[in-house]
Amino acid sequence: MNEKNQEPSALFVMDGVTGGHDGMNYVQPKKFRKKKQEPLDISKLALEVRSGDRTALARAITLIESSNALHKVDGQALLQELLPYTGNAIRIGITGVPGAGKSSFIEAFGTMLCKMDKRVAVLAIDPSSSLSGGSILGDKTRMEELVRQQNSFVRPSPSAGTLGGVHKKSRETMLLCEAAGYDVLLIETVGVGQSETYVRGMVDFFLLLVLTGAGDELQGMKKGIMELADGIIVHKADGDNVRPAKRTMQEYKQILHFLQPSTPGWMSTALAVSSMEKTGLDKVWDMLMEFENTVKKTNYWNIRRHEQTRDWFHSMITDHLIDSFYGSPERKTQVRSLEDEILHGRLTVTQGVNALFDK
Repeated sequence: MNEKNQEPSALFVMDGVTGGHDGMNYVQPKKFRKKKQEPLDISKLALEVRSGDRTALARAITLIESSNALHKVDGQALLQELLPYTGNAIRIGITGVPGAGKSSFIEAFGTMLCKMDKRVAVLAIDPSSSLSGGSILGDKTRMEELVRQQNSFVRPSPSAGTLGGVHKKSRETMLLCEAAGYDVLLIETVGVGQSETYVRGMVDFFLLLVLTGAGDELQGMKKGIMELADGIIVHKADGDNVRPAKRTMQEYKQILHFLQPSTPGWMSTALAVSSMEKTGLDKVWDMLMEFENTVKKTNYWNIRRHEQTRDWFHSMITDHLIDSFYGSPERKTQVRSLEDEILHGRLTVTQGVNALFDK
């Protein structure tokens, strides 16, 4: 049958339009060219940080936390320039088991301090996944009232595998915040329990948040993190929990009486606080001011900071040695070879380690 005489059908495909232009103005796509990064002006960034520019401070912290080799050099140059303007804040470490209400307390306490014309910086550490390495970093969104204060700064950072509930660069971040003019630093740790002691080595005052009826009273008798605390907050002392919280507070005071003080010359104490009802927050600040006055009179304030800087120096030596050790290609090959020997039972673990350092 001739196609011209064929009845219209869905099986019949007509010839398309040949040649021609569809009317669209097609332009040859441009090749993507990566913009050359301008060299960082360290002096300008340092001035912006000192002026209290929160955006500049956030950029400076990102620079410090970066693992890029060039960023590390720039970050240390920035710190060197800002170092003379650091050390004028009170550093407060806040820890406690998950669910103790650390973020709620920090928001209520920090907001109160901001209304007292204090400049408050919060460094909130979020746990990183051991599988993906990711973190939620949601503390800033949970502190809605605090972040609206003009004289506050909230910076969430991932723990990035660092033990002790803090970030590896938390110490340097604190120095940047001090250079920016913040006079109260609140370091919120991950909250992993009694092994969380690393933060004690970087703050002036170590505050432990506990709950009523969680069995913490008995845990306190086992010392652990209790003997490192300069103060204990029995949190969520509101509603029907007011009387139990005050009873728990008295029990903690008795426990602290039998423990060796964390700070020479200071007797650690316990307070009942409600962040929801905003009660007891002023007493926490009074306690901190009394602590600062007491410790500065004995000069232990400066002694502790010098000891912390020295310990920081030695811990960084250890980190550098580990990085240098595993950074050697020959060493990596040797480690993999010895791992194979150990896994197949031809060497003990101790013999394998000794083989690495026998030369």
